[in-house]
Amino acid sequence: MKRVIAVLICLMWVATGLAWGQEASVKALPPSVVKTVPESGDKNVDAAATTQIKVTFSKEMTDGSWSWSQMSKDSFPLMVGNPKYLDDKKTCVINVKLDPKKTYVIWINSQKFMGFKDADGKPAIPYLLVFQTR
Repeated sequence: MKRVIAVLICLMWVATGLAWGQEASVKALPPSVVKTVPESGDKNVDAAATTQIKVTFSKEMTDGSWSWSQMSKDSFPLMVGNPKYLDDKKTCVINVKLDPKKTYVIWINSQKFMGFKDADGKPAIPYLLVFQTR
């Protein structure tokens, strides 16, 4: 059992791109989503008032590189224009038109699409954003 745990720990280090003994740091690890607007799990989003979706990452990202991926065409919002990063280089914004009484499902990166990358080219850990409109 100890051997299995040791192997799993080694695989985790390899998966994150860290060498054995290398200290974990924000720079060394891939970016992750730290905040979304609307918040994932929100069941009371105002469809008329919500005209943007914002995703904030743990570190600065590469401009012009993103993967707003759909689980299905029906659960993906209508995008208006192109995504853009705010001045902080951590927050990506898309303008959207949402319908009332609908569940939206958006992958921020996915197994197949890994366009969200930090300034060093490391892809962000996939994140599933799910919310409902009232």
